[in-house]
Amino acid sequence: MQSILDEIDATIGASSDRGEVASYIPQLAEVDPRRFGIAVNLADGRCFSAGDAALPFSIQSVSKVFTFTMALERLGDAIWSRVGREPSGDPFNSIVQLEHERGKPRNPFINAGAITIADALISDCRPHPALQQILRFVRRLADDASIDIDAKVAQSEKQSGDRNASLAHFIASFGNLENPAATVLDTYFNHCSIAMSCEQLARAGRFLASDGVITPGEERIVSAQQARRINSLMLMCGHYDGSGEFAYRVGLPGKSGVGGGILAIAPGRASIAVWSPGLDRIGNSKLGTQALELLVKRTGWSIFGH
Repeated sequence: MQSILDEIDATIGASSDRGEVASYIPQLAEVDPRRFGIAVNLADGRCFSAGDAALPFSIQSVSKVFTFTMALERLGDAIWSRVGREPSGDPFNSIVQLEHERGKPRNPFINAGAITIADALISDCRPHPALQQILRFVRRLADDASIDIDAKVAQSEKQSGDRNASLAHFIASFGNLENPAATVLDTYFNHCSIAMSCEQLARAGRFLASDGVITPGEERIVSAQQARRINSLMLMCGHYDGSGEFAYRVGLPGKSGVGGGILAIAPGRASIAVWSPGLDRIGNSKLGTQALELLVKRTGWSIFGH
């Protein structure tokens, strides 16, 4: 495995077309596009990594996997009255479907869906702050108390968050927010600003590779059925309107973020995290996707078979 990751790191390092870093969030625009990291946490607990795998980055929408997991574990199937579970086919920050579907976001991984999930967690976590509970949960998954929110990124998110504010107010206009939009947005912007390395992120995803337990025989996070459902949503919706292309090329459940990170799951085998800040035209990591495609070709881990 280490030799495979070293080869991938060398291949990605030689690439000249690295995509474009997200510029609409000013703090993300400052990230060096030459960075690349990859980490693989096997189901038996062994971890392998290459490149900048120990360097923290803003996980952005990858955090939606963790907030949705919390909501599903706490609220069960009741969460489906608030969000759907179908691919959107539209950009991650689109407002169009919300009007047609009367304020119910298509799935929990588009921005509108994650804002609604944040609202549900705020209500369920009372009297404790939801953001505190989210951060505690991520630290528990990764077994690392040092994980924290990047305050500069969070502030940058808030200052450039007009579109997300529009989504929140639009959802509220249909009665699908239980808390003030400003409160919900603060939680949303902050959880998207959690900083993690590939090594930490791969550890945090272990439960999705092991039917809901952190490692076989250890602490259960969600039921096996819930873990499979989270993986299915990641496959269908984890890359927004690029989800079909990712499934075609990589063949694994995955969740991307505009910080350039991707968490991918090989059920029963491994949790994988990659980071390359340059994005493709849809907003997914250009070389991160290529790295995962190379990994699957070498390992045969596609859920669709060899």
